[in-house]
Amino acid sequence: MNVELPPYVRGEAGDGAVASRIGGGAMGGKATGLVAAREVLARGDFGEVDADVPRFAVLCADVFDTFMAGLDVEAIVAPGATDERIAHAFQKHDFPIEHVGDLRALVERTHTPIAVRSSSMLEDALAHPFAGVYETKMIPNDQPDSDTRFQKLVEAIKFVYASMFFRGARAYLQAIGKTARDEKMAVVLQDVVGMRHGDRYYPHVSGVGRTYNYYAFGRARPQDGVVSLALGLGKTIVDGGVAWSYSPAYPKIPPPVGSVAELLKTTQTTFWAVNMGAPPAFDPVSEIEYMEARPLADADYDGVLDWVASTVDHNGRLVPGARGDGVRVVNFAPLLEYDAFPLNPLVRALLEAFEKAMGADVEIEFALDLPTRTAPRARLGFLQVRPMAGPRDTVDIPAEPPAGLAVLLGSERAMGNGVVDTIEDIVYVRPDAFALEHSRTAANDLEAVNRALLGEGRRYLLIGFGRWGSADPWLGIPVSWPQICAAGAIVEACIPGVRVDPSQGSHFFHNLSSFGVSYFTVRSEGAIDWAWLQRIAPRAETALVRHLRLETPLHILVDGRSGRGVVYRPSRGEG
Repeated sequence: MNVELPPYVRGEAGDGAVASRIGGGAMGGKATGLVAAREVLARGDFGEVDADVPRFAVLCADVFDTFMAGLDVEAIVAPGATDERIAHAFQKHDFPIEHVGDLRALVERTHTPIAVRSSSMLEDALAHPFAGVYETKMIPNDQPDSDTRFQKLVEAIKFVYASMFFRGARAYLQAIGKTARDEKMAVVLQDVVGMRHGDRYYPHVSGVGRTYNYYAFGRARPQDGVVSLALGLGKTIVDGGVAWSYSPAYPKIPPPVGSVAELLKTTQTTFWAVNMGAPPAFDPVSEIEYMEARPLADADYDGVLDWVASTVDHNGRLVPGARGDGVRVVNFAPLLEYDAFPLNPLVRALLEAFEKAMGADVEIEFALDLPTRTAPRARLGFLQVRPMAGPRDTVDIPAEPPAGLAVLLGSERAMGNGVVDTIEDIVYVRPDAFALEHSRTAANDLEAVNRALLGEGRRYLLIGFGRWGSADPWLGIPVSWPQICAAGAIVEACIPGVRVDPSQGSHFFHNLSSFGVSYFTVRSEGAIDWAWLQRIAPRAETALVRHLRLETPLHILVDGRSGRGVVYRPSRGEG
């Protein structure tokens, strides 16, 4: 949909306007959402913080059309073409000369990092949000000469354009019955929220909040929502890494972790920042060319951990803030338990405002700079809002299996809502062969099976170990959504001796809920009938993955109200 910028934010790229546009045509889903978000924020009262959408420019869809006009896309995206080869082909192509002046004007007035973000025509819809499918690239934009800053900005734009044709994006489009011909790409060029600390630039806090929580625990209810927080850039959260999740209704209640030692294993040990130091090796086709994962010691040196961490004292107790020489734990206790800054009331106000404005459950992304001596007021940069699907229909799970069925697996922590009785394929990671050091190999094997089943138009039940969608291979199998996008239901089985909480607020989970894919967390080692799976002759298998095809479909039930779910298998005629 082609939405105009309102008059009060419309401007040219170089005139310092809060929002501006380059070129004509549509702005795409993300940019349209940012404009709408400014309207909502302008009506709110957020107390001690300046809450707004960071300054941005939209490179509209007509610029993409002009750029693409001279490219032989079919030759570039030939069978077997890698993402790297596609990205390099885009880098070699000239940017439209008629828009060079606008980009030069932008970099001449901007000397802080810029996030180059996709804003396609299909993004951020409720049915198919494209969360995390296209690339984002952050550039430091601190070089002394505008020519270099301009060159780096154009490289980043071309990279985002190219990501529309990457293998994962093409698989996603195929899964929703679309092709690249149905899509166009606008690009948002937005100031990165954060502060400079020597050779690194990052915010105190990044966060993702949702008004509905599929994994409520303790006294919290699903409708109380959930918030995930991370030190540094939000890549930690959206990639499914280690973050701090809590219920905004009960911010002082920590996750159910049994000891400080266990807490140390399940909280951040690194954080993402934009590299403002020595230029890295030239790599214009890498999303993280100018980003670095830094150790907590760097944030401690910067004085940032006083806001977001606790310290393990000599008695093994947690003391809020960064004090003495004890081990730091990023648990956000100064903000959530001791109210050093009213973070949770602010997040709740944002969630309520956007839920009311959109008339649906929402997911929001934000970044926060807390007060310093030189900047006494906090600043919240609002980065994104998406509608999210919540449970609607009532599903009752019977006490006993229906006639002709037996339990394959059950869960008291299931995400989703509904009944599925059309899945005849099961793809699972072999428990006798899997170990976390093999997680990347398992991801590649699963991608190959997914590609084949996607081509046949068949959905499947996927069973594996640890946190699905994590960027960290030591937390689970590091698949992106496009690698398993034909799955109709997904199971996270426990890893003996390893506790991994489900991801909250990642792009992966937003796609799950929007596609209506059920997600089962199975904590008991004996809760899955592995013996039955093993008896069935595989249709295909590798050392780590087996693909089964049944004569009778599975029967999958999930009750979104209680979080209970069950997968029934045929009791006869299989295996």
